[in-house]
Amino acid sequence: MAGTARPSLEILALNIVRCLRNAGHSAFWVGGCVRDFLLGRAPGDYDIATSARPEAIEALFKRTVAVGRKFGVIVVVEGELQCQVATFRAEADYRDGRRPETVVFSDARADALRRDFTINGLFYDPLEKKVHDWVGGEADLRARRIRTIGPPGERFAEDYLRLLRAVRFAARLGFTLEPDTLAALQQYAPRIRVISAERVREELVKLFAPPETPDRGQRLPRSALQSEAEAPIGAPAARGLVLLRDSGLLPHTLSEVAATISCEQSPEYHPEGTVFQHLCLMLEYLPPGADPLLPWAVLMHDIAKPVTAHRDARTGAIHFYGHEKMGATLATEILTRLRFPRKQIETVAQVVRYHMQFKDAPKMRPATLRRMLLRSTFPLELELHRLDCLASHGGLAGYDFLVAQAEALKHQPPLRSPLLTGQDLIDLGMAPGPALGQLLAELREKQLADEIKTKSAARAWARRRITG
Repeated sequence: MAGTARPSLEILALNIVRCLRNAGHSAFWVGGCVRDFLLGRAPGDYDIATSARPEAIEALFKRTVAVGRKFGVIVVVEGELQCQVATFRAEADYRDGRRPETVVFSDARADALRRDFTINGLFYDPLEKKVHDWVGGEADLRARRIRTIGPPGERFAEDYLRLLRAVRFAARLGFTLEPDTLAALQQYAPRIRVISAERVREELVKLFAPPETPDRGQRLPRSALQSEAEAPIGAPAARGLVLLRDSGLLPHTLSEVAATISCEQSPEYHPEGTVFQHLCLMLEYLPPGADPLLPWAVLMHDIAKPVTAHRDARTGAIHFYGHEKMGATLATEILTRLRFPRKQIETVAQVVRYHMQFKDAPKMRPATLRRMLLRSTFPLELELHRLDCLASHGGLAGYDFLVAQAEALKHQPPLRSPLLTGQDLIDLGMAPGPALGQLLAELREKQLADEIKTKSAARAWARRRITG
């Protein structure tokens, strides 16, 4: 089996299997690394399944970490590299849809049969270069199909997180969901609420992650997004959003996004259709290696449109007044619910709050434009604006203008300190209060616009304003 993974990690995984074999144990590479190799992808990590018990694994290797002794899971560490080594096991008595009550050490075939999807149930012998397939995974890989090992209802009931994993694998690999698996997904979708917010967040982050390499697949149609009944097309994140809708999982994971499915927009501004269609098209244009928060800025930027929608009775035009302000509040609530880190929540909320400013950028006063360019979140805001334009009217004149302004700013002198402070204004006779802050802000704008350049000029201007 040929692969393009990091040689050192692959060699470590190979040596672990060899060491286990030399000690009289059977051992295989398993799961995702085998799937990726067969698909011609570079595995990001290697998992090994073996007949050796946890204590035997620990005795064979110098550095180990027992991350799940009850489940027979030991991590073997060499330098900065590590591989997970697990004893063959069978599981039973899933009472809460999250974890098994009973774990029994078993053989390789039984270990394969307890896994989630056939494409993840393949075992590979790297010494003999032979694939062991007890679950029909090779056929499903060739058919580009996601199918559970055994009855889908049973597999999902064992761990409801598998509902999201099915969607993620289908979206990221460009596979279809086997009909019975999709039907079970739709039946069990409400059960995803049993799973902790942290685990749901981790799956959603993986589902919506920007592509690592350019996606050469066909684009989603602008007017009609496919259903899962058809072969999936488009970029992974966009496929993921469509599959969340078709599986019934969207209302139980991102209910506010589900509300965008039927939220109409005015055709003159959004010929692509509903807010949901707009979001899908924006996700289509996610560039490789983008900021990991960009997909979440996309999902959140119009999140308040369903609750702010207003149709003009005279013209029929649809307006969403204040949706950016309410959207920032909703984004904070949603991401807090999903247990995102506080800094990430604040970043996305700020991007949502300011995203409507970009349409007015060419007409902004120089000081206002400069403040926009200097915001710490500006690069993320700018990329969101680019996707917003591409997924609606398609014009990038405003984006190009801002790119040019940002480049020009790099060659301007560093931002200067304020010419006057609040105490300076008090010394000039102004009483503390809101009016003082407003006057400082106005002075700052004039400084950034190069209308007032020195402290003496600033004092003279302020004195005239204070004395009237």
